[in-house]
Amino acid sequence: MESRFDAVIIGAGIIGTATAFALSKSGWRVLVADPLPGAGQGATSSSLAMIRTQYSTLEGTALAWEGFHCWQDWPAYLALDSDEAIAPFHHAGVLTFKTSSNGFLKPHLAFSRDLEIPFEEWPHTKLQQRFPQWDLESFGPPVLSDDPHFGSSSGESLECVFFPKGGYCPDPQLAAHNLQRGAEQHQARFRFGCAVEAIHTEQERVQGVRLSDGQEISCQAVINAAGPHAQKINGLAGLAQAHNIQTRVIHHETVHIRCPQAASADHTPIMLYDTDVGSYARADTGENILVGSLGARGEVEMAADPDDFDRNLSSHAIEPLYRLAQRIPPLGIPNTLSGVADLWDVSDDWIPIYDRTDVGGFYLAIGTSGNQFKTAPVVGELMTALVNACENGADHDREPIQFLLPRTGHTINLGFFSRNREPNPASSLSVLS
Repeated sequence: MESRFDAVIIGAGIIGTATAFALSKSGWRVLVADPLPGAGQGATSSSLAMIRTQYSTLEGTALAWEGFHCWQDWPAYLALDSDEAIAPFHHAGVLTFKTSSNGFLKPHLAFSRDLEIPFEEWPHTKLQQRFPQWDLESFGPPVLSDDPHFGSSSGESLECVFFPKGGYCPDPQLAAHNLQRGAEQHQARFRFGCAVEAIHTEQERVQGVRLSDGQEISCQAVINAAGPHAQKINGLAGLAQAHNIQTRVIHHETVHIRCPQAASADHTPIMLYDTDVGSYARADTGENILVGSLGARGEVEMAADPDDFDRNLSSHAIEPLYRLAQRIPPLGIPNTLSGVADLWDVSDDWIPIYDRTDVGGFYLAIGTSGNQFKTAPVVGELMTALVNACENGADHDREPIQFLLPRTGHTINLGFFSRNREPNPASSLSVLS
């Protein structure tokens, strides 16, 4: 294999492959290295891949709205010249309850108005018509099942907002593979089963990397998109704990269960983000749904070692099911759970880091797990804009790059995603970001 590239991307998950696709389209000679056998086979493969637009910040909302425009016509975005399988996208609106914890969605609706994202405010009567078997009183704030307040209703009726522009990709690994093929169409190269073991620098600038097979690769840029291994890669560049915002690895679980009552009466596909009970759900095959946690009082974050973690569901996995059963009383709780346990790479404020670093040519696309699958196509484009600008002399730390979102026409300040920002007080500090 050739030993000279313009850029090396570390990690072939959805973020790494999207960045490879965009960067190679802009003319860069790209190598992607990943120790796993194929694209999207790490944490990406376990993503629920839910595409929604409601975020707790304007920048996050704008990025997600732009991302939706990519996913809703995924084949056109990829423009592959082969007839291989394309990851499907299923349209499904997003139902979110108004609660005190999310400011009764006032900030989210303000962002949606600013960005021209459609939404519908549903009163209690409309909710009853659409979901006649649901209990639509408030049980919040979310607590664990052994809390004395669990199952206690306030007696207050809930109102919600329905965002019709959403959906999900049922095969996130295939989506990453599609991006790999798109990048290869533009001469990007991929090395699977091959890790980056060293990052070479000289005078505080990237010179190249050493792969686990011993090969030395020279390059002018390295992009850390290593997900749960991101901090290890930062250490290879001499940047362990060097930034104001850090990332950490946590264990996350999703339960698979049959629940026909989760469907709306008119069979309009929906995804549920129930901040009142602290659970989220989306449809799966048949009458099954996938359920995860939005957080609850007393819930403990489970730290994990990305090189040694348990892929079995823990005893805590049942908690979001108990909470969802408050909303959907016919939901049966099985004796044995099935589902997926994997890792999330999250930042201190659950907002990702898309940035340059103090080592010239070393870039970050990390802290993305749990809430950035939907933005991945746009992240690839903004990372390309960032790398191109910085490699051409822009001082992003002093004068942050302004990135135009081409499909929706909005501009965002990429300094928002800085490695050295203060933790954002507007963040939900959860997967909702």
